[in-house]
Amino acid sequence: MTASTIDTTRPEVTLRIGGEKRRTASGGTFDHVNPCTGTPDATIPMAGPAEIDEAVAAAHNAYQSWRQTNPSERRRLLLRFADLIEQHADDFTRLGTFDNGTASGLVAGLVATSVEWTRYYAGWADKITSEVSGSYRANGEFSYTLRQPYGVIGVIITWNGPLISLAMKVPAALAAGNTVVIKPSELTPFSADLYADLAAEAGIPDGVLNVLPGSAEAGAALVAHPLVKKVSFTGGPDTARKILHTCAEHIKPSVMELGGKSGNIVFEDANLDAACGVGTLLSVGFMTGQGCALPTRMIVARPVYDDVIARVEAIASMIKVGDPFEPDTVSGPVVNDAALQRITGMIERAKGDGARLLTGGERLGGDLADGYFLQPTVFADVDPQSELAQKEVFGPVLSIIPFDNEEEAIEIANSTPYGLSGYVFTNELKRAHRVAEALETGEVLINGAMNLSVHRPFGGIGISGMGKEGGREGLDEFLQTKSVSIA
Repeated sequence: MTASTIDTTRPEVTLRIGGEKRRTASGGTFDHVNPCTGTPDATIPMAGPAEIDEAVAAAHNAYQSWRQTNPSERRRLLLRFADLIEQHADDFTRLGTFDNGTASGLVAGLVATSVEWTRYYAGWADKITSEVSGSYRANGEFSYTLRQPYGVIGVIITWNGPLISLAMKVPAALAAGNTVVIKPSELTPFSADLYADLAAEAGIPDGVLNVLPGSAEAGAALVAHPLVKKVSFTGGPDTARKILHTCAEHIKPSVMELGGKSGNIVFEDANLDAACGVGTLLSVGFMTGQGCALPTRMIVARPVYDDVIARVEAIASMIKVGDPFEPDTVSGPVVNDAALQRITGMIERAKGDGARLLTGGERLGGDLADGYFLQPTVFADVDPQSELAQKEVFGPVLSIIPFDNEEEAIEIANSTPYGLSGYVFTNELKRAHRVAEALETGEVLINGAMNLSVHRPFGGIGISGMGKEGGREGLDEFLQTKSVSIA
């Protein structure tokens, strides 16, 4: 797929409430902007509180039968859904790139990962078990537990990975017997629209999966709705605080998958080819740095500090930024002008804070001048307490920080309020385990272990959130335990 061969037609986006498609809604419209050109390319209908109420009612009605559906049938439907996503991989790749400008090669990889997440949780649908919790001969009491779904789940996803974010939430919720009302970001509406189409084609009953791009008021209405029994949110801490405030008022549980400021500790004995390659591409290349779990702080042992700086600078300067449909493009634009202005503002302040700019730091001009394109940017000698090291940039900016000993490396890595991911590069096995235990994060990836493997629970601590997606724990988030005892 190249820029000269793709179909550039943007699909019409609709709301999906029960089995009905709607082309207009009470929340007005939103002009989606192509981040590669800075110009509007589609008009999106926006749900308001009225449509949210209708969708939740449809999901609640569907729940009454979906929860009683034979688990093997839920498995079959979800496997069919996964097959359809796989069959439409090229469509999802094209739409995902239209959504936010992510390089199509990376989007294709995330589509394949989304298929695997869907198949994994399809396999759990008929393996949800209960347990005997007590049997007492003295008084004849027999006790056991039931693992049961919540009901309607409110799903709110962010814009940086619209399909994978759905795949990390929806299949687990449906496999457990829940129904969902999904509010995708209006910035990335195209992938969710096809997702809803394929769910219906797979045979998932009307009302089980509802999709409504909508206003902030729509999101607030979804969280507050009394028939929504749990909320699963991916996004930033500021929005999470508002959601959690509403959840607290309603005593409603939630899963919060939030931001990160992940440290990547490179010890002197590390394979520097791997450490610098992975650390640079993941931070300023892939997804244009717009990922919550990316290693945006490289914390480097002083004996190899200068060597690492030279390697990272060379790698970053060779990353191709440009048309996301060109096969050799690594990095596309950032999502919108607001993101561009925020990121460039942080870059300028970092220069004033004394960080040493190694490469990048500028908006790209020429043929890319109208889009939201930034050079991959690397700073060295970054103060661990500076804004650049403490706050999530969510753009193609990497901070490099030296350390003198293992204790200092751990202290720097743990010095932010975030706690999503940690990265370690070392050839000493005992040190790897020791540092992994000491890092205050939800996951630790050692020597290039991959992100987002479905069998592994993913989720942070601190202002990186709460709850898990992935693995058995990701299924458990959508089940509640009831105790039963017979005298």
